[in-house]
Amino acid sequence: MKWLGLLGLVALSECMVIIPVTQMKTMRETLRERNLLTDFSEEHPYSLSQNATNDQNIIYHPLRNYKDFAYVGTIAIGMPPQEFTVMFDTGSSDLWVPSTHCHSLSCLTHNLFNPHKSTTFKLLDNPVDLIYASGRINGVLGQDIIQIGNLLHFNQTFALSQKQSKHFFQNAPFDGILGLGFPSLAIQGTTPLFDNLKNLGLIPYPLFAFYLSCRRENGSVVMFGGVDHSYHTGKLNWVPVSRTHYWQITMGRISMNGKVIACKRGCQAILDTGTIFLLGPSRRIAKIHRLIRVRPFESLQYTVPCNTTSTLPPLIFTIKGIDYPVPAQAYIHKNSEGLCYSTFRNGKQHENEAETWVLGNTFLRLYFSVYDREKYRIGLAPAV
Repeated sequence: MKWLGLLGLVALSECMVIIPVTQMKTMRETLRERNLLTDFSEEHPYSLSQNATNDQNIIYHPLRNYKDFAYVGTIAIGMPPQEFTVMFDTGSSDLWVPSTHCHSLSCLTHNLFNPHKSTTFKLLDNPVDLIYASGRINGVLGQDIIQIGNLLHFNQTFALSQKQSKHFFQNAPFDGILGLGFPSLAIQGTTPLFDNLKNLGLIPYPLFAFYLSCRRENGSVVMFGGVDHSYHTGKLNWVPVSRTHYWQITMGRISMNGKVIACKRGCQAILDTGTIFLLGPSRRIAKIHRLIRVRPFESLQYTVPCNTTSTLPPLIFTIKGIDYPVPAQAYIHKNSEGLCYSTFRNGKQHENEAETWVLGNTFLRLYFSVYDREKYRIGLAPAV
């Protein structure tokens, strides 16, 4: 998420925790269809107390899927609990929500945490300045009870925003962000939420996994403490983490039509559930856009004729000797206005850094992903 810019969880002593995520419209489409989405929310309300179990003693939650790129879910903070929609983001490590002390326009369009209404809130008063590529928040640190699902309650440090960037967060389909990256990405002196779960022994295994669906009937989930293998086909292929900061791995090459077009000598890849695109160095992205015949339309960049989707070849990411194809139907997106555009974008890349790619939800919808903090590795397998 810091490059570009889930949900009830129940902890049982020997169980795996599965948390549903809701797939939301893009920010532009959310704003355009706000009345429609309001009606939908009233007709299909989400509650933290809604849970269902299967024979494996896994907790499931009902999902609402808006068929687009942002995946979000519900948590609660404080006593009595105040509910918030957050993005579960492997590309950052901090938890933050907007507070009633924030008067930015972007705060006024979201749920605000009122510390005065929580009997368990503790103000830490440390200043916070979080910078994302798509926006920025300023605020203070606090501590309170976090509720994820209807049984798990634990004390957690989090940020309360007092000022937020207008252009990104004002129309975002989430109130805040829950980061799942490594502690080195977090605000200095704080313990990220997942590390807190792990340290408190609230999950049986120190890992989590994402299944990000683009199909309404299957829904999307993030799992804590175990893996439900019914969400993928074949075996998980494990890749060691190359740097414990982002969820970063080494990638072998990127090819199309049997020809290597990027990452020729190997490169780095970051798996980021907070990013919707496939990000890479500008020169490599320009080459891919030439190959897939991107044609800017009026003021719109990255557009491509929709009728070429069926003829364009897949882009193949090779990771630890395994090919992970991304077909044109995945890397070209058709919006509600009938325009098709490429999901490849330029990522931040310093001149002396190794070639680095960010594999966002365009990739992660195709491949079930597991993030193992005990063995510092990522597991990948085709999603069902």
